[in-house]
Amino acid sequence: MPFTIRAIQVDGGSEFEAVFEEECRRRDIRLFVLPPRSPKLNGCVERAHRTHTEEFYDVTDSPFDIPELRVELMQWENTYNKVRPHQALGYLTPFKFVQCWENSRREEVRCH
Repeated sequence: MPFTIRAIQVDGGSEFEAVFEEECRRRDIRLFVLPPRSPKLNGCVERAHRTHTEEFYDVTDSPFDIPELRVELMQWENTYNKVRPHQALGYLTPFKFVQCWENSRREEVRCH
């Protein structure tokens, strides 16, 4: 990331157990664990899950073999971050949005 991560919000799933929590402590990153069954508190992530489901998983003919899926996911990640405009980002791609954010800190480029 082009900035310091100071906090991470998680839903408390099993993937966020002791090792992850310890790494956050080691890096001085605050960890906020959401209460169970509260997707409304994590709306941006839930919306991203919906987009990934509708625009990748539901339309991908992959047999979901891990090596093959990894290649397709990398292609989707490139599309999602560098090709597909996002309404919440003023119809910029995430890549362009971050570029504009970095440039605005230097006041070099307008982003429209």
